[in-house]
Amino acid sequence: MQDYFIDLHIHLGRTASGKPVKITASDQLTMEAVLEEARYKKGLDMVGVIDCQVPEVLIGLRNRIASGELRELVDGGIRIGDITLILGTEVEIYDENCQGVIHALCYMKTVEKMMEFSNWLSKRMKNVTLSTQRVYAKAVDIQHVVHRLDGLFIPAHVFTPFKSLYGKGVKKSLSEVFEPELIDAIELGLSADTYMAERLKELDKYTFLSNSDAHSVGKIAREYQKVRMKQPSFEELRFALKEVDGRRVVANYGLSPQLGKYYTTVCEKCYIPLLKGKDICSSCDHTTFVKGVSDRIDELADIERPLRHRPPYLHQVPLDFIPGVGPKTLWKLRGVFGTEMGILHEASYDELVEVVGEKVASLIVAARSGKLTFKSGGGGRFGKVSDGATSLWGRREPQ
Repeated sequence: MQDYFIDLHIHLGRTASGKPVKITASDQLTMEAVLEEARYKKGLDMVGVIDCQVPEVLIGLRNRIASGELRELVDGGIRIGDITLILGTEVEIYDENCQGVIHALCYMKTVEKMMEFSNWLSKRMKNVTLSTQRVYAKAVDIQHVVHRLDGLFIPAHVFTPFKSLYGKGVKKSLSEVFEPELIDAIELGLSADTYMAERLKELDKYTFLSNSDAHSVGKIAREYQKVRMKQPSFEELRFALKEVDGRRVVANYGLSPQLGKYYTTVCEKCYIPLLKGKDICSSCDHTTFVKGVSDRIDELADIERPLRHRPPYLHQVPLDFIPGVGPKTLWKLRGVFGTEMGILHEASYDELVEVVGEKVASLIVAARSGKLTFKSGGGGRFGKVSDGATSLWGRREPQ
């Protein structure tokens, strides 16, 4: 067994020919850019690109496999050098059982399986060439198709206020919309962690995933997990999600939920946090709010103590959130330590001091141990990190 770093939710902004895929994603976010960033800068071992239903993407992958440039693994996944690509798609679900829109991630073992799924989707969505499109089918029918194709079905960023399972998708339980036994894992999202999600009894049976939902190259591996498997392949990933014979998620890494964009309930107009017990904004008297993930989980929680032991969720602040770590500093760090995994997991304080000085080194070490101070995010704005003199205020930016 070996441990691998994995991020399973990365978007494409453009195809190789320049056609748009994820409208809100960076134009620079092509398949080649994803693989280059993940391999050489982030230090990931496996990535899930969740816009692979796009026909041009699939044809390009199939041609590169035929030429020998890429290798499709017997156990599923595509090997490019020392990284494995998992083919996925994010779909938007709304049927008569949904209270609101739900996003879900569907992963396929091979290019041919994804082609078959893409053909099925093309008859039930308006534009299969774009990311995260509405599927005009029942939620359970989508689940059954995914499993008939031997794929994986995972509800995405399940607590965010918009387009998620618990945000507005259901009143109380996932069984209102989905067949629970056809869910393979749960993706938490940037504003939640294990310690929040394990307060829901019905989630006890599922492995939790922490993925970046990257809409730009730099956001890849903003959240990720360390997974123990025999090799980085689709089937080994499936076994790890089911915790078969020692395979498992060893640790989740991600933002402190307070840094996420939707942790706190805030005024829809001015983004000031709602005071407890109030129903009107203390700043502008507005009466409409974006409910925070923390408050939504308080509504749903039905157990006080977790029912089982889970891997640790390690709060990490992405390097570009840290005051003093701009593009030039990050370039210097990568020049010495190779990848961001090396900076975050391997570099000692003394080694960091030699490259960036005591102040920035102290902030990086504090970030990896969850000791930075920050102000909670909400309403679509990230939280801020502060070093006492410099701060990164909540920002609207590409995800």
